[in-house]
Amino acid sequence: MDVSGKTAIVTGSAVGVGRAVALDLAGRGANVVVNYSRSEAEARQTLADAEALGAKALLARADVSQDDQVRDMVNQTLGRFGAVDILVNNAGITYFVDFDDLEGLTEEIWDRIYAVNVKGLFFCSRAVIPPMKRQGEGCIVNISSVSGVRAVGSSIAYCASKAAVINMTVAFARTFAPEVRVNCVAPGFVDTRWHQARRGAAEYEEFKAAVGRMVPLGRICTPEDVSRAVLDFVEAEMVTGQTLLVDGGIALGR
Repeated sequence: MDVSGKTAIVTGSAVGVGRAVALDLAGRGANVVVNYSRSEAEARQTLADAEALGAKALLARADVSQDDQVRDMVNQTLGRFGAVDILVNNAGITYFVDFDDLEGLTEEIWDRIYAVNVKGLFFCSRAVIPPMKRQGEGCIVNISSVSGVRAVGSSIAYCASKAAVINMTVAFARTFAPEVRVNCVAPGFVDTRWHQARRGAAEYEEFKAAVGRMVPLGRICTPEDVSRAVLDFVEAEMVTGQTLLVDGGIALGR
């Protein structure tokens, strides 16, 4: 798929991986819908940066765990651009709970993680399928995590939710074919504010360096690394139902 002139919704695109994807798409001539739920200032900056690249862009506030808000975002997109060609399901949430702290992994944490990471992905995908089917083509790329493959990460609930994303990718690919392709990118540790916010600057740099030493390729992922894989899937017209690990080889072990 040549993305020039196409319309893409990127959920959770105010910061991090979502921002990188939105700007990469904008730089290639796509219309971009910048979605956020809370980070309005950052989302407006992403919008401005996308427009500075020459793209037409739309700001859409929507909590992806709320089906009515998702449908409204898709309707806004159709009203502005007349089509939805690409959906990148990037919005996600986590809570940091040690795996052995079973009591600390409360029902409320389970519900919120699954509401955003699993139900939200389903709601967004369901909302774009009718227009994509009518157009005769479309592409969905889901963002999972190496946590969904190796069961390591911020919490058991987060790992389970990201495994569900990989499973749904296969189910969607079967269900939505032949008009719509569905693939998945599973990053390793990514240098984003999620991790930065938990540590002071000096501690975070030490932590990042320690993680980098465990990665066979010698460094951690950047949002731009993940974005390049997303764009590869968007353009790969004979690929569907696949999950690509973008982790520098950390899942291989040493």
